[in-house]
Amino acid sequence: MTTITIVCIALMGVLLFGLGANVTRWRVIRGKNGGPQASTDPADRLLIAVRAHGNAAEYIPTMIVLLLVCSALSDSWWVDALSVAALVVRTVHAVGMLTSKTLAEHGPLRDIGALGTYLVGITLGITAIAVI
Repeated sequence: MTTITIVCIALMGVLLFGLGANVTRWRVIRGKNGGPQASTDPADRLLIAVRAHGNAAEYIPTMIVLLLVCSALSDSWWVDALSVAALVVRTVHAVGMLTSKTLAEHGPLRDIGALGTYLVGITLGITAIAVI
């Protein structure tokens, strides 16, 4: 496994835990103000933070596992490229979600991050099979 892949995997872990810490921050703010902890308003900042973290938690672990598998099977530059791509698309998606005014509307960063996540994830899966 190369340094690039290790760093990308580590940074995706940092992103996931950072998004989790952001949820905690919003819960503390909400708790001090006596507000609801489980809003369903798509413009609620706590709900946006929860969904940004939840979405990352749905995809980052699988991407990391696939990167580990691909790295164990090959030391190709392709795995490094996919590592960087995974980190970029997940970061872009998180930024897109956290900067949106509401979850009811999709913005370009969120959409690019989502499409990129699917493309990179599928490519990782195919790569893992192809390098066996």
